[in-house]
Amino acid sequence: MNEATSKNQSMDDEDAAVTSRRKFLKNMAYGSLLSVAGSNIANAGILHFPSFKTLALENMHTGDKLKLTYFEAGSYIKDALQEISYLFRDYHTGDIHPIDPALLDQLYDLKLILGVRKPFHVVSGYRSPLTNAKLRRNSRGVAKNSFHMQGRAIDIQIAGVDTKRIRNAALAMQRGGVGYYPRSEFVHLDTGSFRTW
Repeated sequence: MNEATSKNQSMDDEDAAVTSRRKFLKNMAYGSLLSVAGSNIANAGILHFPSFKTLALENMHTGDKLKLTYFEAGSYIKDALQEISYLFRDYHTGDIHPIDPALLDQLYDLKLILGVRKPFHVVSGYRSPLTNAKLRRNSRGVAKNSFHMQGRAIDIQIAGVDTKRIRNAALAMQRGGVGYYPRSEFVHLDTGSFRTW
């Protein structure tokens, strides 16, 4: 082997080593990024595609309780959604309104992040326009066009779980509205754009 061939072989080996090192570092960087972001993404349910979704719910005002699967084999279960809508009803008027399945998915993902099996206590689900107007007269924290009137909002508690912890988990999902009411000890969730208060 002459000197030129030896030099070319040495340069090829060096190029291969640099390329290999670059690939290794690039893969390490991607791996680190995915391990950091992936845990948050997985926590938010983005990488989690379960074959079924189950929720446990309890209406604090009526005492109604449900533990049921509302999503299975890629579809929402109509009867389950109707049962949930009944549990979420306006307990002042008895009015029932369909509940946005995206809200149920938020609750499901929140349950996964918190790692709890306890039921969500429904402080407020659907609100009729009449009830919403009455609440607005008595409280300054009630929106005129509340998502509650569209079946797109819920106020919740979980027995034994600090509301601040629930709020922080909801914020980690970065989905919908997240309202924190420490004095009243509940967290508001809705399916609007991501915002907090």
